[in-house]
Amino acid sequence: MPQAPARDSYPKIEVCLDDQTLLLWKTANTRPLRYSVSTALNGSGERNGSGCTPRGKHYVRAMIGTGRPLNTVFVGRRPTGEILTPELAARYPERDWILTRILWLCGLEPGKNRLGSVDSFRRFIYIHGTPDTEPMGVPQSHGCIRMRNDQVVELFRQVRPGTPVDIT
Repeated sequence: MPQAPARDSYPKIEVCLDDQTLLLWKTANTRPLRYSVSTALNGSGERNGSGCTPRGKHYVRAMIGTGRPLNTVFVGRRPTGEILTPELAARYPERDWILTRILWLCGLEPGKNRLGSVDSFRRFIYIHGTPDTEPMGVPQSHGCIRMRNDQVVELFRQVRPGTPVDIT
């Protein structure tokens, strides 16, 4: 298991719930890469079962999907063998699609986003790809941080397990 990241560790990720953006800081002296994301429809919150995006200090605990094609479908963090197509999406319109790559987050703040009924890791909070038909910049997820598939691949290539993630 990766250790908690150092405060000044790079790269690092910041997610702003108000702006629905994700910033990737490669170094302290460069401008961050900025991505539009979609966080929880239910807003921010840490409780298990809330459908909210948890706030606070996290880190990337696991990275899943290396080498998989765009639109690979994951269920329970395992590829199903499916690639999302418009036909597959139409067949399962209520499915919360987790696609392409998964960055599984772990909270660092006991009682806030770690342990007990507020544990982000046990809540399966991810940064992950979503269908291109889903809007970005609008809160619509079930608690995770959704990204465009090509952008989550770009992000995935530039981070590693242990990368700090601050959700505000």
